[in-house]
Amino acid sequence: MEVVFLGTGGAWALPEHGCLCRTCQNMIRLGEERLRTALFLNGRENILVDCGPDIRLQLRRNQIQRVDAILITHGHGDHYIGLDELETFRRCKSRDTWRPLPVFATDKTWDVIERQFHYLVGNLLEKHVAHPGEPLAGLKTRILPFRTIHSKSAEGSVGYVFEEFTPEGVKKLVYTSDFVDVEDEDTLLLEEPNVLIIQSHFFHEPATNRPGHMSLQRALKFIRKWRPKSRTFLVHLSDADAIPGDDANDFLKKVRPTRPMVSPRTGQAYDVPTCQAEWQERVDQICTDWGLPYEITVAHDSLRFCCWSA
Repeated sequence: MEVVFLGTGGAWALPEHGCLCRTCQNMIRLGEERLRTALFLNGRENILVDCGPDIRLQLRRNQIQRVDAILITHGHGDHYIGLDELETFRRCKSRDTWRPLPVFATDKTWDVIERQFHYLVGNLLEKHVAHPGEPLAGLKTRILPFRTIHSKSAEGSVGYVFEEFTPEGVKKLVYTSDFVDVEDEDTLLLEEPNVLIIQSHFFHEPATNRPGHMSLQRALKFIRKWRPKSRTFLVHLSDADAIPGDDANDFLKKVRPTRPMVSPRTGQAYDVPTCQAEWQERVDQICTDWGLPYEITVAHDSLRFCCWSA
């Protein structure tokens, strides 16, 4: 199974238009960009996970010509609002060969989707309800949704566990999507995945976490708990961390840390990263400083990774 990281940024992508904060300005200087977070899994079938406003560009940029099924994690716009853009798949097929695209989401997420896109259901989209803890029906890949806690405006949010049978045994990929915690009864399902893809919206844990997102600081606790066997990838990065000395720290989106991560070598807080290279350098240094036996990669847009061979 191959994973393509279509986008790795937060709800407003990076750099944000017109933003003068250090993160956005450094990314502009370097020519870096993070579109809204979405995944494409190419295994026994082609599966799109989330479908935000950048989906047309993401599919074209990564030369994706076919989608067999779509999984929506929750009802925030950066994860479903691009569904209308998939109309191109229907428009460019003959009437005799077209079949609606199977879309999986929980009941509460479907409530949101259908308020916006009721006219797509039955024509472009084939509605399937995802029930946490139960395999999604009708797919070649075994996929189990698990309950996540995100925010009051995203009731019914889920992550997904992907399992495939290979000559070496069952392989497992866990994708958390946006979350601040998971339901207790689901935790055993998440332990010891071969690959973990986890949200890291903030670097330090914020003093106020109104959007209900995960920080790298807290994500490390989940990584230790779930013990991924092979690789861990960080996605959904943002520019919301306040950076000492930045004139933009009074912007509405900026949040100061509760208690920043501190290096055991220097006793100083780790600097907030502002670009891809800095993110990876900080993550590598933290793993070294704290003796974490995990290979953690900061994903970037259009990164491709072969999780395992069929």
